[in-house]
Amino acid sequence: MHPLISKKSGERLFLLGNEAVVRGAIEGGVAVTATYPGTPSSEIGDTFYEIYKELGIYFEFSVNEKVALEVAASGSVSGLRSFVWFKHVGLNVASDSFMSLAYTDIRGGLVVLSADDPSMFSSQNEQDNRHYARLGNVVLIEPSTPQEMKDLMPYAFMVSEKVRLPILFRTTTRVAHMRGVVELGDIFTNFPQGEFIRDPAKLVPVPSNAYRSKGEIIEKLKKAEYIANESVFNKLIEVDGKIDTGLLIIVSGVSFNYVMDALAERNLKAMVLKLTLTYPFPEKLVMEAMKNKEKILVVEEVDPIMEKEIYYILGRYGLNKKVYGKLDGTLPIAYEYNQDIIESALEHILGLNFERPKPLKTELPLAVRPPVFCPGCPHRGMYDAVKRAVNELGIDAIYPNDIGCYTLSINAPFNMADYLLSMGSSVGTASGLSKFSGKKVIAFIGDSTFFHAGIPALVNAVHNKDNFTLVILDNRTTAMTGAQPNPGLDEEGKRKIDIESVVKGIGVDYVKTVDPYNLKMSTEAVKEALNTEGVSVVISKRECALIVPKKKYTFVVDLEKCTGCMNCINEIACPAMYVTEDHKVQIDEFLCDGCAVCVQTCPEKAIKVRKI
Repeated sequence: MHPLISKKSGERLFLLGNEAVVRGAIEGGVAVTATYPGTPSSEIGDTFYEIYKELGIYFEFSVNEKVALEVAASGSVSGLRSFVWFKHVGLNVASDSFMSLAYTDIRGGLVVLSADDPSMFSSQNEQDNRHYARLGNVVLIEPSTPQEMKDLMPYAFMVSEKVRLPILFRTTTRVAHMRGVVELGDIFTNFPQGEFIRDPAKLVPVPSNAYRSKGEIIEKLKKAEYIANESVFNKLIEVDGKIDTGLLIIVSGVSFNYVMDALAERNLKAMVLKLTLTYPFPEKLVMEAMKNKEKILVVEEVDPIMEKEIYYILGRYGLNKKVYGKLDGTLPIAYEYNQDIIESALEHILGLNFERPKPLKTELPLAVRPPVFCPGCPHRGMYDAVKRAVNELGIDAIYPNDIGCYTLSINAPFNMADYLLSMGSSVGTASGLSKFSGKKVIAFIGDSTFFHAGIPALVNAVHNKDNFTLVILDNRTTAMTGAQPNPGLDEEGKRKIDIESVVKGIGVDYVKTVDPYNLKMSTEAVKEALNTEGVSVVISKRECALIVPKKKYTFVVDLEKCTGCMNCINEIACPAMYVTEDHKVQIDEFLCDGCAVCVQTCPEKAIKVRKI
């Protein structure tokens, strides 16, 4: 049995924040769970996938975040505690339904977790989804530690049911991925039977119902503000130290840890108001904390949301206090924080210079190590085939790309990512670019992304008689986020959706499935597609190199035949290959995955197979 469900109340586990939130959901009596995987939230889904059958709860990897939200909402409206999660941009996808949730009735507690990604470690933008709480009229909770990730889940379900509003549970990369000792509580096992009770007046937000619901939402938020002002998770902490800063520090999320570490390490005295339930903003609590303090430091990632709330309160009540934060330049307005950033802010406010260890210096330049396709990645062969086809036809092409491992084609030697907006955007932008760019358009999209958001755009392209080639990179998994399943796979109890059948059903006339390890076959298919009028589709079908069985053979270079032409290096840039001091190519047999793509690029036939 998985330790997350075998360990009992009072025991402790060393948990990732994302694992702790799973235990918290279980302790909170969650019955319905759904997600679309996305870093930094991916481990939540991976963990539920391992344990949901033992628990007897419902779990699914949905086709996209909007569908996941709707599945969870349907659980909630049926009286079941429900949980849905995704990365921050996933809430953009789900926002159409999310924005209507508060206008309906919340029966079973509903928690929507948004994992924000300050500094954009694995994302195309940096957005602060705390704004969504205000847009969507929902309650906002921000944990700071793995222990809080667990403890706040049962609390969130309770608050959701008490005020009959969804909870937006905002985490960030560091909270999601930090580890800590977590003390466990009791697992809730007495699940109610779901029941949907018809009440269109509360569940169908046509204009007349929505008009009435808006007034009810205002009253619900007033109730939630009272809870925020009284919540034990919003607390004033007196930090003692030799140097009295005279500061009130108002902080939320992971930044609380940086603030406390900085104060302790520099022996500083301050009052810290830790806010966890941050919307509705606990105005009464904040006013009380500010009463005897003239200097206020507001610490938050990413946008100055709480800081603006503070200015609003000061202006409303005619209070004259000095506020430090993002808006006056004391703290950076973008990217994630750390202890050094907090200490620099304190130095600025207090006029101090903290002694710091001298940084290590070296004259050696740091090696540039861009992310690359894995050895044996099927995308490498397909991109090489497309480049060969374009060169042989002598055409000038542009390449709309999409979200996934294949976005790495932006790097040399492929240089085949010209435009990217969001999940599924490659197909929609290809439609426009085929009309407006004056160039041949070749778009790329992965299998999971195709199911997520590519299908409607492909329908649009066929309907409007657009003219471009779409390459669907089907590596049989949702690879970039951890090899989660998608609708194109065989799974017990689920029906596989065949991509080729979907594409033909939409009305695409030229559809061909190829093995990207076969460069000749793939190149010819791309050339045929490019010579076809209208929308053409090539499906590159081969498993991700990380999920295939153990390799049975590898490849080596015959150094006597190798001329050092570097064709293999320049054409496919496989990380299993390297150049020796005498300008010959060698293959690291430990890294080599045995795909044989390099063999097909060598004009001297110097690459040979070796059985393991």
